[in-house]
Amino acid sequence: MDFITYATRLEYLIDLARKDKIPSPHILGKKFECSERTVRRMINVLRDKGFVIKYDAKNQKYSCLKS
Repeated sequence: MDFITYATRLEYLIDLARKDKIPSPHILGKKFECSERTVRRMINVLRDKGFVIKYDAKNQKYSCLKS
């Protein structure tokens, strides 16, 4: 994946985080055409940038507690 694609996907994840609508890594992996592991790494990048993102196993989605 090139840098521009990666950056665009991170921006999309930031937008989803702000709306508290990040779906499961499986769903995002299909949407982004990448592995679930790549999605998890991208979410970790957002965490490193200060987003408090937790996974809700019951609802199978991520929640952003603050940004």
